[in-house]
Amino acid sequence: MQVLTQIPELRLVAVCDLVEARARETAEPLGIPHYTDALEMVKREKPDVVSILTDSGSHPDVGRLLAPHVPVVVVEKPMALTLEDADRLIETCETHGTRLFVVKQNRFNPAIQQLRRAVDQGRFGKMVLGTVRIRWSRGQDYYDQAAWRGTWKLDGGVFTNQASHHIDLLQWLLGPVESVKSYISTRLVDIEAEDTGVAVLKFTSGALGVVEATTATRPKDLEGSISVLGEKGSVVVGGFSVNRMVTWNFTEPSPEDDEAQKSITDPPNVYGFGHKPFYEDMLTCLESGRRSMLDGLEGRKSLEIINALYESAFTGKEVHLHYVPQSVPLGRG
Repeated sequence: MQVLTQIPELRLVAVCDLVEARARETAEPLGIPHYTDALEMVKREKPDVVSILTDSGSHPDVGRLLAPHVPVVVVEKPMALTLEDADRLIETCETHGTRLFVVKQNRFNPAIQQLRRAVDQGRFGKMVLGTVRIRWSRGQDYYDQAAWRGTWKLDGGVFTNQASHHIDLLQWLLGPVESVKSYISTRLVDIEAEDTGVAVLKFTSGALGVVEATTATRPKDLEGSISVLGEKGSVVVGGFSVNRMVTWNFTEPSPEDDEAQKSITDPPNVYGFGHKPFYEDMLTCLESGRRSMLDGLEGRKSLEIINALYESAFTGKEVHLHYVPQSVPLGRG
């Protein structure tokens, strides 16, 4: 919400929350109206963009409700919990000519942007291995803040909530995933879904991937990092929000290398610095008419992988993409 006030081209015109007191608390300091009914809000205020920051399970329903009435829908990750809901949201937006953007702000971290440029330039050669490590701390008090947190129907566990950004980065950098094999466990908190998960991925390129994700790190966050290894180079982006360049090694030097190896300042929290450039890129897309790198189809890619991870965890089998989920409680309860 604070990011929107930092971009001159954007003006926050109203807020909505089912809890009236919470909506008022946000709106009054800004001198804007507040609502408890999102449809009433968009009909009265006629905004150009609506940003959906509700519980994960309600993202597609709210998006489909508002899409016929606004030119642009921005939805926080994940865009949905089931692939069916994601597809319905995409279809509704396409039917009404509404632009759909999915927030994956870590793609805009400077260190990640440098890594992506190296991939695009072919500096890695043949890809070998991509790994992500999410070692964060979320205690019982975090999950007790809202009844939907940690539930299968409305949230999911660490794969869906915290690691979805990093899973998105893996497929964005190493390409399409062929199959997955995963395990999940709930170790330190009382929730339905997992607080810890590990997975192995096979990419269609032949490269392999590893996901290590937990919110059971104690007593505080350790890291949110990604490594990409290829025949001609190795890069590690660390920090606690994939923001700090740790390793930048290539067999063939480039003028960009000195700049890439400069340390990036840690953000104040795990959300990082990416939201502002995300919205700035959204504005550029709207002005130029170009496709966003974070539209509905892009947002769906990581969701399909996450569903496959749960399918594997619950069946004990390697799951090949594309597939029809049969044993996934995510979004269903």
